[in-house]
Amino acid sequence: QVQLVESGGSSVQAGGSLRLSCAASGVRSTYYTMAWFRQAPGKEREGLARIISCGNSTYVRDLVKGRFTISRDSTDNVLYLDMNNVNPEDTAMYYCASATRCVWGVPKSPDFPYWGQGTQVTVPS
Repeated sequence: QVQLVESGGSSVQAGGSLRLSCAASGVRSTYYTMAWFRQAPGKEREGLARIISCGNSTYVRDLVKGRFTISRDSTDNVLYLDMNNVNPEDTAMYYCASATRCVWGVPKSPDFPYWGQGTQVTVPS
């Protein structure tokens, strides 16, 4: 059973930085994808970044590229999202998700069967 637990969300001033973590357990597949999504109030959930075991490839969407970085500590099986120069539009619940196959391109919710409970990021305007 795959379990994902996010942490690190908080209120941060515009222009600041934040690191989100996702501790994963039960992921035993050679092929996997781990991703970060977010959902702001009244908006659809959107995929931000993903890392896959196939070629150890990472992908970050243009809307946060240059500000957000995805990485993974394979030893402890922890996924990270480093957020820099945040702004009020980054206010959302952030979710970690995983799939036991390689998912290429923009991460989309239907491709991921496993989800964490989310961690809230607030950037006051």
